[in-house]
Amino acid sequence: MTSPAIARDPVKDHMLTPDNAALIIIDFQPVQVGSIVTMNKRLLVKNVTALARTAKLYGLPVVLSTVNVATGRNMPTIHQITDVLPDASPIDRTSINAWEDEDFVAAVKATGRSKLIMVALWTEVCLVFPALDALREGYEVFAVVDAVAGTSDVAHRVGIHRLVQAGAVPVSWIQVACELQRDWARDATTAGFADIVFAEVGH
Repeated sequence: MTSPAIARDPVKDHMLTPDNAALIIIDFQPVQVGSIVTMNKRLLVKNVTALARTAKLYGLPVVLSTVNVATGRNMPTIHQITDVLPDASPIDRTSINAWEDEDFVAAVKATGRSKLIMVALWTEVCLVFPALDALREGYEVFAVVDAVAGTSDVAHRVGIHRLVQAGAVPVSWIQVACELQRDWARDATTAGFADIVFAEVGH
């Protein structure tokens, strides 16, 4: 076996590691989930839940945000996510673009991470807008394209295309999990990794 005994610098690595990445989850609320049309809703929830489980396994900081809960116009984050991340305190806002909320931006900066793994509903709005602002401020953005969805096929595709043109990196949730694990010899997370990934693949 030729796997290195010591991993590459986990902070400076150009790829995602548990030490250089944070997970950003925006507006996974019942109304938003119910309104998407670009993928099966059950699959969407399943994928974003697997992503949340992955973040928890590798100890990634998580920034969870909602819109219009305090105003009474909307419901909180879906329980599938909060069941996995009970310690994540949602940052509620009224702004459509989360990056225009000072508390949200402060929470992202407080993670100390340069790579942001981002999911939001809808793709074309609540993912695109803060991702563009994050890129402009020097963050690397990884948009998890199979854990986001939009209000139409065109809107979703154009949203992802706009992000890629701006420099964001499209990834899948499985890719994120494998990139964080990177080596089967990393025993501390191997069992959890296998449980998340192989329990979902093909189902």
